[in-house]
Amino acid sequence: MNIPFLGNRGARHDAPDPAGIAELLSECQLLRSHAAREGVRLDDSTGSLEALDQLVPRWRDDEEILDWLGNDAGLYLGTVIVRTVPGAVWELWPDGRPVVRLLSGREFDVVAFGHEWADSGVPELSQLYAEVAEE
Repeated sequence: MNIPFLGNRGARHDAPDPAGIAELLSECQLLRSHAAREGVRLDDSTGSLEALDQLVPRWRDDEEILDWLGNDAGLYLGTVIVRTVPGAVWELWPDGRPVVRLLSGREFDVVAFGHEWADSGVPELSQLYAEVAEE
């Protein structure tokens, strides 16, 4: 039964909406805010990854910001990959962790990479992108 004001009660909601997931994961508000204060525009390009790699890591003194920024950095890296590498898509692991899956089937835990970058600056986001894009 489909009564408009009740919604489509018989519809299955098993499969996540890929476009909706991509949009949600691309927000990265804290990272975008920090980058903007430093004059870096995050336009989802590989050049913006290089610009992020050049930022002075003032966030490393604040544990709370460090964790959030690492998460955002990984999601931003994933966003650039999904938007620029043909066939790359967001995938959610059973625990809800977002990863990027390439056409080859290889998956990248970009959030883990983002945390490593925020903690130490190594590996650089642009270097990670180049490795993924080669596949």
